Amino acid sequence: MPTKAYKPTSPGRRWQTVSTFEEVTKGKAPEKRLLRHKKKWAGRNNRGELSVRHRGGGTSPKYRIIDFRRDKTGIPAKVAAIEYDPNRTARIALLHYADGEKRYIIAPLEVRVGDMLMSGPEAEVKSGNALPIKNIPLGTLIHNIELIKGKGGQIARSAGVGAQLLAKEGKYAQVRMPSGEVRYISMECAATIGQIGNIEQSTIKLGKAGRRRHMGWRPSVRGIAMTPRDHPHGGGEGKSGIGMPGPKTPWGKPALGYRTRNNSRTDKYIVRRRGKK
Repeated sequence: MPTKAYKPTSPGRRWQTVSTFEEVTKGKAPEKRLLRHKKKWAGRNNRGELSVRHRGGGTSPKYRIIDFRRDKTGIPAKVAAIEYDPNRTARIALLHYADGEKRYIIAPLEVRVGDMLMSGPEAEVKSGNALPIKNIPLGTLIHNIELIKGKGGQIARSAGVGAQLLAKEGKYAQVRMPSGEVRYISMECAATIGQIGNIEQSTIKLGKAGRRRHMGWRPSVRGIAMTPRDHPHGGGEGKSGIGMPGPKTPWGKPALGYRTRNNSRTDKYIVRRRGKK
């Protein structure tokens, strides 16, 4: 996915880059039967209380129903279109199955319109096909990985990412995540072959605040610009420091390097963590 930059005709255009959408099929509208209305809460919970700061506004796109389970096994499907999805960084591919059903999947890097894909234990090991991990060769790049058999892919679903199958030991396989973490995953779980497309998504620069607002993000005020009652960094005369050994969240918790993971039930499945302990 190449990107293009604009001439600096305005301050907002000076550093702005956008995708060229070369891989997206032109003139193809989304499949209406696979669209759903997406309810927006703007960072509020079911009681209307603000639970996530700096969220609100933005556009209201329709949600595309994605087939993360890939449970239509043994039936070949033809890639009819590669489409843009406003709800995620990756592109999506529209599959036309041989029995007439249509489904969306996350578009892998090497999949093109007209390719034939299939899921199931008997599927060929090629980009876009979904297989149980026990049937995938070591060293293969995979994405849309299940953690629980039949639940659907939960890992490696963003643009440009891909996990690698490192080893197989008994009932479990070792998979290196995009973050660098190595984790045990059941060999009965399914995964899709290949790396996800739109690999240059992370290099896009928004260029102006308006594009951020269109995504539903509102402005964020610095802590040192607040009063002491609103933020631990607040107070002081003029431009002063935060006045404490390390930066804090608005609720007084360490903001950098503070571990929040507390799930001892799944610690045994982590072989190597993604950072220094």
